[in-house]
Amino acid sequence: MVLDPDEGAHSVQRWSARLSLAAAALGLLLPMIFAGTASLILLAVGLGGMAVTAAAVWWVLTRRGVARIAAAVLAVAAPLTVIGFYDMRNLLWVVMVSLGLWGVAVWAGRAAIRSTGFGAVAVAEYPTPAPRSPFLIMNPRSGGGKVGRFGLKEKAERLGARVVLLDPDHPQDVAALAREAADAGADLLGVAGGDGTQALVAAVAVERGLPFLVISAGTRNHFALDLGLDREDPSACLDALTDGVELRVDLGYANEHPFVNNASFGAYAAVVQSPAYRDDKVRTTLELLPDLLTRQRGPRMVAQADGVKIPAPQALLVSNNPYRTGDPAGLGRRELLNSGRLGVLGIKVDNAAQAAGLLRGRKAAGLTVRTAQEVLVDADCEEIEVGVDGEALLLPVPVRCRIAPGALRVRVPRARPGVPAVKPPMDWRRLRKLAAVVGRTAVGRRGF
Repeated sequence: MVLDPDEGAHSVQRWSARLSLAAAALGLLLPMIFAGTASLILLAVGLGGMAVTAAAVWWVLTRRGVARIAAAVLAVAAPLTVIGFYDMRNLLWVVMVSLGLWGVAVWAGRAAIRSTGFGAVAVAEYPTPAPRSPFLIMNPRSGGGKVGRFGLKEKAERLGARVVLLDPDHPQDVAALAREAADAGADLLGVAGGDGTQALVAAVAVERGLPFLVISAGTRNHFALDLGLDREDPSACLDALTDGVELRVDLGYANEHPFVNNASFGAYAAVVQSPAYRDDKVRTTLELLPDLLTRQRGPRMVAQADGVKIPAPQALLVSNNPYRTGDPAGLGRRELLNSGRLGVLGIKVDNAAQAAGLLRGRKAAGLTVRTAQEVLVDADCEEIEVGVDGEALLLPVPVRCRIAPGALRVRVPRARPGVPAVKPPMDWRRLRKLAAVVGRTAVGRRGF
């Protein structure tokens, strides 16, 4: 008897859904069995501890001196007190096992939903001939010296590229260098450096209709990550010169300043403007945040996302395509770079109660999560501090953020790690359907 592979997949899907539902039920019943009505007290104590911790963190960020120290002690003491309370009632093991069961429920549930085809986003690749006259700009200090450590200049020149090494002691206009190369006949522009430099040259590539090469030689390489490039070995990015394909992705602009990742306004943008920030990031941040978060310093902003008002946020992040929000492990990543939409994340917190309310996630009153094609940021001053791909700028208001859909042709290696798949949200109703079906289920489909 030959087992039908599809039937085997259906069976795994079905039993994954059943395991998820069973683990969730046990996670709920276990505290009730061993704690009875006291299980409600356990839940209340746990939620209360989380709220107190969140409020204490707010006080740490908005206070100085003795008040900040006291808040820091409270932020540590609150969760320890909750753990101690559970242990004193001899129920700590119950809570830990229950949390473990919920972890199993989420893992198995996501596996079942993922097998239906959720999150399978096909990224269009366009075959193109190899460039004949590529031009690359490399920052030898970027990423702690990755250009020299991985021999990027030598490998690129062996592959026929013309390479310009930037002199950190004598700043150069990388956009002007890229335009000069294009005028001289370059048919590809590329950068080994930080995302801010990537954005400047990417904008020239769009302007001249040329493909763009990203070499992951920066410190964080967020753009390279979302393109699915190898961040551990930047020299692998150069394989695109001989065996590459093109992706068509979006490019963001804050006024006329391009960004491949994001433009930030408010507290963070003000902090990075400080001359002391680069020498002591933590101390500078803790020194400036109290005045910024309590509105004693900095502009009062008003933003509009496609005409929808976002009043007085303390921090606003406008990104080239939205960041993931439902997957904690995927925070800071973008599922797509070609949606044609800006991601908008605004935070407005005026007191400890609102800070605790952020635990509600997207439902929190002080949190705005949207997408838009245009975001207009105004303020009660003539100029506003903006962090554009980590670079500190001062721009006249209003600042208009927009997106150019599919404007950037990025050449990437045909063989590359790829973008990790997004984890599907838990859908208990769908899991019940998957668990109940006896025959074929929804493998390979998005719905029923």
